Amino acid sequence: MIKHLRFLLIVSLLLTNCEDKQTSKQSENAVVKDSIVTKKQPKKETTKKAETDFPKLTDANAMEFFLEYDKENKENKVRITTDFGTIDILLYDKTKFHRSNFIYLTKRKYFDGTQFYRVVKNFVIQGGSSDGLDLYKKRRKIGKYLLPPDTKRGYEHKRGAISMPSSEIENAYKLASPFQFFIVVNREKAKHLDGDYTVFGEVIKGMDVVDKINAVETDDGDWPLQNVHIRKVEIIK
Repeated sequence: MIKHLRFLLIVSLLLTNCEDKQTSKQSENAVVKDSIVTKKQPKKETTKKAETDFPKLTDANAMEFFLEYDKENKENKVRITTDFGTIDILLYDKTKFHRSNFIYLTKRKYFDGTQFYRVVKNFVIQGGSSDGLDLYKKRRKIGKYLLPPDTKRGYEHKRGAISMPSSEIENAYKLASPFQFFIVVNREKAKHLDGDYTVFGEVIKGMDVVDKINAVETDDGDWPLQNVHIRKVEIIK
């Protein structure tokens, strides 16, 4: 009888111990589960990227857009940071559409990462393009448009003048490519450009940098053998 009671007591203790262990395991699992939940970062609300406030520009709306843009964006000095140093440029208020266009593209960071892709010795350096896919994407977002010439303001293609090349599309009116620009190195060799291309600014600091870029080696198509990057273009006071 005593042995039987001892046996029942041992069985009871074993069962109780097993239940305690099972409860303990369930409790640990619950804690781990809870801790995962509490440590989990809240989901970020997936909101659509805000659309730009600017319209996609075309030949039909660009001039009206820049006329309005000019009223609120009066900045007229920019700094071009290149592989060879910085070039500071003053943009002329009289050529408002070309100035506004350049300021607009600067604020949209269009020029960042482009290149001086055409260098003609003792003549000009031309920038605002590259062979990268990113630039193509930027242009698509901004739009496709040309600017009419504004050549009767009395500005000449002097040394340090910044001007806008005409479009690659053949056109009798010398409509300008708004995404590109060139800086004159030699006035004597650039006189023939007066009256055809719009001078809309001038270098006020950094002509030594312009000269360094103009001295790089190029291929037969005037493209520098080593890329000359425009790291960024920013507005300065």
